Amino acid sequence: MHTLLQQGDSMSGEDVIEVHDSDWEKTVEREGKPVVVMFHSPTCPNCRVIEPYFEEYAKEFKGKAVFARLNVTNNHYTAERYGVMGTPTFKFFCQGRPVQELVGAAYPPLLKRTIEETLEHGSECIEKSTKVDYSMTGYA
Repeated sequence: MHTLLQQGDSMSGEDVIEVHDSDWEKTVEREGKPVVVMFHSPTCPNCRVIEPYFEEYAKEFKGKAVFARLNVTNNHYTAERYGVMGTPTFKFFCQGRPVQELVGAAYPPLLKRTIEETLEHGSECIEKSTKVDYSMTGYA
């Protein structure tokens, strides 16, 4: 049986990285490869259902994308910054910019297809998006 990782835990093989507010920028926004992030919470039943598939896709697409998860219960800043209102929420990042998302109880084939499409077409979305300005912050 699969269980969600708690903050500070790590998976064997590091196929899915547990990310936090403190290392979000380095792990997600400054990563050269596409990043798939699962925003989850420990009390989310749909997160527990989809997690084994997320882990499977992390293995399948290893080397092509980084797979990470963020516990919204312990990382309010990042969840709020990206408008995460419920879990699970999957956000897809290319060159540090969000290009796609799935919210709620996603069917595993839909999640996989979205990963494939993001890998195939993510760079096109980047050309039409706004670059992240790290000098701007709401906490002056």
